Amino acid sequence: MSELIKHECGIAQLRLLKPLSYYKEKYGTAFYGINKMYLMMEKQHNRGQDGAGLASIKLDVKPGNRYISRVRSNAAQPIQDIFEKVNNRINQGLKENPEWLKSAELQKENLPYLGELYLGHVRYGTFGKNSIENVHPFLRQNNWMHRNLIVAGNFNLTNVNELFDKLVSLGQHPKEKADTITVMEKIGHFLDSEVEKLYKKLKSKGFNKQQASPHIVEQIKVHKILRKASKDWDGGYVMAGMLGHGDAFVLRDPNGIRPAYYYMDDEIVVTASERPVIQTAFNVAYDDVKELKPGQAIITQKNGEVYFKQIIEAKERKACSFERIYFSRGSDAEIYTERKKLGSLLMPEVLKAIDFDTINSVFSFIPNTAETSFYGMVEAAQDELNRQKNQAILKEKENLTDERLSEILAHRLRTEKIAVKDAKLRTFITEDSSRDDLVAHVYDVTYGVVKPTDNLVVIDDSIVRGTTLKKSILKMLDRLNPKKIIIVSSAPQIRYPDCYGIDMARIDDFVAFKAAKALHQDRGTYDEVIESIYKKCVAQKDLPSAEVENHVKEFYQYFSASEISSKIATLLSDDSISTEVEVIYQSIENLHEACPKNLGDWYFTGNYPTPGGNKVVNRAFMNFYEGKEDRAY
Repeated sequence: MSELIKHECGIAQLRLLKPLSYYKEKYGTAFYGINKMYLMMEKQHNRGQDGAGLASIKLDVKPGNRYISRVRSNAAQPIQDIFEKVNNRINQGLKENPEWLKSAELQKENLPYLGELYLGHVRYGTFGKNSIENVHPFLRQNNWMHRNLIVAGNFNLTNVNELFDKLVSLGQHPKEKADTITVMEKIGHFLDSEVEKLYKKLKSKGFNKQQASPHIVEQIKVHKILRKASKDWDGGYVMAGMLGHGDAFVLRDPNGIRPAYYYMDDEIVVTASERPVIQTAFNVAYDDVKELKPGQAIITQKNGEVYFKQIIEAKERKACSFERIYFSRGSDAEIYTERKKLGSLLMPEVLKAIDFDTINSVFSFIPNTAETSFYGMVEAAQDELNRQKNQAILKEKENLTDERLSEILAHRLRTEKIAVKDAKLRTFITEDSSRDDLVAHVYDVTYGVVKPTDNLVVIDDSIVRGTTLKKSILKMLDRLNPKKIIIVSSAPQIRYPDCYGIDMARIDDFVAFKAAKALHQDRGTYDEVIESIYKKCVAQKDLPSAEVENHVKEFYQYFSASEISSKIATLLSDDSISTEVEVIYQSIENLHEACPKNLGDWYFTGNYPTPGGNKVVNRAFMNFYEGKEDRAY
């Protein structure tokens, strides 16, 4: 993606089902779990590079010994930072006590982070909040082992304010109105209630607190706690947690918006945000890694037993399509195929734009995430070139010479690496013209491969704000002096804010919104339309989420997708661009054809899968109309 969109987050949870001595004997180290967590977190660094955290729990620890360890970092390279801290603590202990090296039991007893249960997290900081206090996992501490709660998630809730108010009505005093704190306190409230209820029941049978503890471990029902806690959540989420005594869970939202995958055998139970992460870290087959179902939780008990529970009734599956287009690792077999398909489905529109002149066209991509879609587009272009060759041969078959046949067959599709992304350029100069000049050079180009008679076709995975295209990429491509520049987006036009975990909150940032705005201004309908939509949004402001409609759709209904794409091309190519520019976006229909399992398309269509989404988009429009730069959620 030519312009970074921040996305939260990635999770990894691992439960070792055997004693640590087993892993030391079989794999040569008692640090098997820590090593695997490092691999899984590093393989998900694409999901978050602003912060990382790791928590571990030791099972069956004697009172007085530490059994929970946690380390978090918001350093420049947070994953490396936290594991360097972990390794330093462990190496220091082993250096001072070399006799521990031979005994997994001594290592567990004396070294931090060495346990049977792990939870890791990587995150992008959103709207400026990237202090260490905002880095997961979060810890809710208590002297009762069962009431200790560790939570991390890949999520965003649309109704945090309402959930916060409910916590207050329960007599709680949350330390801040953040979604992670709110979620943790909500789970924590029902965890406390469950433990208290079990204790009273055991007390009535004559058990004291010490005697009751092991029975609480056996009787506590995590799925009941999750069912009560998540009852009013509205949003996209994968919530992972661990209880101090050793139970663990991962819960997915009922629409399957955010991704979660798991694998288990007789040695481990592992859950992560991406399938290939598990495949690579544990060397298991694609079919052995399963997807957690929407609304379902995978729960691993302290005794090692695993069960699945439907916590929330599954709703229409609306798994995030942006995961497939951009965020998830392209090494996933399904995602790789889907991204190629996204590229190939664009080819009919590209052929029209170049007037079917594949010979005088150069095909390229904007590094690096659009590369797979580029392969799909090139394969489709090669099919067209082969069709043209066959047509030429059949047309000239009566008079075809060896020389002419060789000339026809010699035609090759011209693919080049045109755009080259340099390292981030930084400046201490805040004066606009100086900064803009540096931004314009974020990308460089390969000179000498494009002729003035060539069309230049460049594919990107998405065009969101268009800022980097306008200030950098198009200016650099224009230096090559092609006949025409065609910018292709493997994603449809992004028209609406996200509210489920991707940092796209302000509607007036989107170039598609700016294009529709310009078209309304051209037609003289702008003031009337925005006034009408604003009044409808305001009228619904205090309605329950379930009764709110997305009135922002009306802003786009006057124009076809191609009209908006044409206006986007005009907005992106100012007077400094001498070459004709055309912009081609993916269609919604083709998106669904390429990604049939991930039909969550609210960014493009405004069809939000949860009621809270409509409330957010209307709030975003009101902020725009009122000139506020506030986020919509």
